[in-house]
Amino acid sequence: MKKTNKFLFSLLMAGSVLSFTSCDDDDPIDEQVEQGEEIVITSSAQGVGTTKWTANNTYILDGLVFVNDGQTLTIEPGTVIKGMPGDAEEASALVVARGGKIMAEGTAEKPIIFTAEEDDLSRTDDMPLDANGRWGGVIILGKATINRTGGEASIEGISPLETRGIYGGTNDADNSGVFKYVSIRHAGTLIGANNEINGLTMGGVGSGTKIEYVEVFSNQDDGFEWFGGTVNTKYLVSAFCGDDMFDYDQGWRGNNQFWFGIYNSNSGGTGGEFDGGSNPDDVTPFSIPTIYNATIIGSGNKAGQNAVMLVDNAGGKIRNSIFAEFTGGIVVEDLTDPNIGDSRARLEAGDLDFKNNIFAKVNNNTFAGITSVAANQGYLLTHLEASANGNRVSSDNVFGGVSRTNNKGLNPLLPTGSIALTGAGALPSNTNNFIWTPANYVGAFDGTNNWMKGWTYLDKLGYLK
Repeated sequence: MKKTNKFLFSLLMAGSVLSFTSCDDDDPIDEQVEQGEEIVITSSAQGVGTTKWTANNTYILDGLVFVNDGQTLTIEPGTVIKGMPGDAEEASALVVARGGKIMAEGTAEKPIIFTAEEDDLSRTDDMPLDANGRWGGVIILGKATINRTGGEASIEGISPLETRGIYGGTNDADNSGVFKYVSIRHAGTLIGANNEINGLTMGGVGSGTKIEYVEVFSNQDDGFEWFGGTVNTKYLVSAFCGDDMFDYDQGWRGNNQFWFGIYNSNSGGTGGEFDGGSNPDDVTPFSIPTIYNATIIGSGNKAGQNAVMLVDNAGGKIRNSIFAEFTGGIVVEDLTDPNIGDSRARLEAGDLDFKNNIFAKVNNNTFAGITSVAANQGYLLTHLEASANGNRVSSDNVFGGVSRTNNKGLNPLLPTGSIALTGAGALPSNTNNFIWTPANYVGAFDGTNNWMKGWTYLDKLGYLK
């Protein structure tokens, strides 16, 4: 039997103020129609409630579906959630509002899948690699600190009239739940001009939240984006996205280990677009996340594609990582106005550093080539070349192999003799509710354990060796 559970959308707006009507006996907010194993969840001022989505059903998102303040959405391992097509006000996405909680804990054998309504999961040939922007994505909002004036902001991709799209606060230990072993596919629908939803958006998410083993596959915009907060992450995959693999701003300060990213040929944005403040740029807290053991692979042939770009006073500790096949390099913003914060100031203050990284098959395979992509970056060249910082360049990829077709040729493991098997710096102390995993190698993988196997779409489609 087919069952459809519809929550009808009800919003009351007066001028620029959005408020919500309470439901009465006549409100058809829980209409159930017997139709099968698909359950359509429609936008509702009441949100989804405290409920559980189970693997024996498929859940269809029709519009912006919210987990409201005080509600908990639990999702069983192996559950499939699909987003209906539509853009602008018709976009479909799952939004965990500030004060709401998601408990989406899949397993390696049974990951939780978010994908487009049209995606036939019984096949692997019905959605081309560039099939992106087919639905919205997943947004998690919290109460941790951000550096916007007033300490709060409206998340991009949602109307500022929608109060459930506000994030930020004063609780850096805020807990929005668990998001683990999740694959997000074919998302990133257009909301407005130059405004798409990211695969996974995190706004003001606190360190009490656990985000591990999450894949974003073929998103139209960024794979992952953080807007402030303190949330930590492990084992992230950004595969074949249309814009940046990883993007942070507004004072994000999380700890992170084991990231993997790859672009399709001649496509994508920047491996890491890292921003600090906004209007003004020198507001605190600064964006200073700590990132260890990333393997970031560019398109190999897109002109001027940079591995990392830091602007607007962004900092960060970027260490023990591999950046490969980028035609550009690194940009660390240097502004002529000393009254405006820039990322060169963060580098010179010690809030930004690159240590024990390998840059493989990048611009001219030299530090000078990496830094020449922007004018007058001598300060960055000096930093990268300093022997104490342990950075290296290589004309080889240093890992097993790169392929952007599903021929099992993508192998990020380190072969015998790879320079990435040595030269890693020591890991920092466990802080901010984060435990570092011992890793005495550079990059996201050692020579034997491919943690992407089994649960990712990359593996299911036959990309991984």
